[in-house]
Amino acid sequence: MLSGRVALVTGGGNGIGRAICRILARDGARVVAADLDPAAANETIQMLKDPNEHLALKMDVTDKTSVESAIGSAIEKLKTPPSLIANSAGIVKDGFILQMEEKRFMDVLDVNLKGTFLVTKAAAEAFVEHEISPASIVNISSLAGRAGTMGQCNYAASKAGVVALTKTSAIELASVGVRVNCVLPGFTETSILSDVPEKVLKQLLKMTPLRRMAQPEEIAEVVAFLLSEKSSYMTGASVEVTGGLMM
Repeated sequence: MLSGRVALVTGGGNGIGRAICRILARDGARVVAADLDPAAANETIQMLKDPNEHLALKMDVTDKTSVESAIGSAIEKLKTPPSLIANSAGIVKDGFILQMEEKRFMDVLDVNLKGTFLVTKAAAEAFVEHEISPASIVNISSLAGRAGTMGQCNYAASKAGVVALTKTSAIELASVGVRVNCVLPGFTETSILSDVPEKVLKQLLKMTPLRRMAQPEEIAEVVAFLLSEKSSYMTGASVEVTGGLMM
């Protein structure tokens, strides 16, 4: 389905990002796993079939120079720009508004929202410069970005911004052959939930019609669909993958 395509996945060292790398490689793409932790990114690559066909890179999505350097390295080593981008790098630093420090708030926005912007912009510039078309970008938002979540004012705000950025990017980049969509996962079994109290998780599962959390691969399958030409008439879409949870 993705044979001959190169895919760049941010946050590729763990969680949903790692699952996306595995699904895209399964479907024939050459994968660039980019992560702030290069050892974790390399661990992801070693999980893939024919790891020498893929590439692990260090990338700090909050830093413009780091983003541009990583994309440049991918082009140099793979001889073509990635035409598929999955923006899945993200962090949480939870807290209630009355206790939320400005730095804690901005740290989350820097990674989740600014990082998505910087990677999208740098990738789009590479698409245009190298005349890459069609190309596709999928951003990872969250159900929290639509409904809000208690104790996550920074995270919810950042993920709502990702939805709006996706829609605007889709409008602006359509003319150069780039589709931009986003996925809003519900509660997914990754380390990002490790600090959530057990009683809270149990309550959330009761609210979820399917009565379980998602596996990262279930989110990754939807991302792969949106990146592929099977979704060729979709752009600016926000796809919820929540097990029926509406919040």
